[in-house]
Amino acid sequence: PLLTSKLGETFLHIYQYVPKDQRLQAVQAAIMLMSDENREVLQTLLCFLSDVTSVEENQMTPMNIAVCLAPSLFHLNILKKDNLSPRAMQKKYATGRPDQKDLNENLAATQGLAHMIMECNRLFEIPHEMVTQSRNSYVEADIQAPTLEELSKQLEEDDGTYQTHMENLTQSLLKEAREKSKGWVSCSSTDNTELSFKKVGDGSPLRRWRVSVEVEAPPSVVLNRVLRERHLWDIDLLQWKVIETLDKQTEIYQYVLNRMPPHPSRDFIVLRSWRTDLPKGTCALVSVSVDHEDSVPMGGVRAVVMDSQYLLEPCGSGKSRLTHICRMDLKGRTPEWYNKAFGHLCAAEAARIRNSFQPLATEGPETKI
Repeated sequence: PLLTSKLGETFLHIYQYVPKDQRLQAVQAAIMLMSDENREVLQTLLCFLSDVTSVEENQMTPMNIAVCLAPSLFHLNILKKDNLSPRAMQKKYATGRPDQKDLNENLAATQGLAHMIMECNRLFEIPHEMVTQSRNSYVEADIQAPTLEELSKQLEEDDGTYQTHMENLTQSLLKEAREKSKGWVSCSSTDNTELSFKKVGDGSPLRRWRVSVEVEAPPSVVLNRVLRERHLWDIDLLQWKVIETLDKQTEIYQYVLNRMPPHPSRDFIVLRSWRTDLPKGTCALVSVSVDHEDSVPMGGVRAVVMDSQYLLEPCGSGKSRLTHICRMDLKGRTPEWYNKAFGHLCAAEAARIRNSFQPLATEGPETKI
């Protein structure tokens, strides 16, 4: 259910017992208790219903919509059954008439949903005092993208450069490939992908995710598909451009990924470097977010790529084994969501890359000439 039984009752009590001038803040607090998935679906639904009420021709006001949908959204029948013994339930429904408690709950649910539709643009704003009171490892980490200069200073060597940093990332990727599953915890996955994660002890609770899949194309072709042809496998790609070319195999690249309205798009600026001269025809692509002075925001929220590494290894018959190691902060989601859902999004992305090489199915009977 969109509102769990527990939270459905919480929202219901807000509209029954909380004074009207405090309800908005109370609902905002209750929404923060929802899981990321449920909260985003609720926001999408409420904004859609708000759009419906803005069309004059259909004559559907927020209250009219609430009368139709409130019992389902608040699970009134389920809540009632959970709180009644079988004998009390039989006695109650034998008369066929709702009691005063039922009427009060239905009225509160209807008025509540109508209020949520009308206030949909403010419900999902986190009050400033709540932000200042929040204390957890994710908030305190406050992950931000470094500049190229700051990235170079992260190296222990005095003469550290971005080239050294990217080479270290590439060598780390090759080391991960040699060690195979050391330190990784396997997860169940779908669509013929292999998924695993590893915890990173750097102060951030976000995990590294690794997904592997076999692709019907040689490494150099797959590299080009990932590097230059994202529009062929990612329908969410809105805009992209090369901000600065640093050398023949390194650039600063910006791209924007769409999300279903009313959720904001995600804007990425990454330093990325690729190699096609690795042993046995292996190719690699490593990326990390940077802050660039010439970058102009093209999307709604600036996300951070903490780690993105593609390793493309030949595996015979013109095929490749694609391994993607990824760690991102998309901003606006909880560590629980990253630990539960983000890895499966990585797996779906790898499957889309693989499927972009699948031959098109031909229609009609086979003919011989």
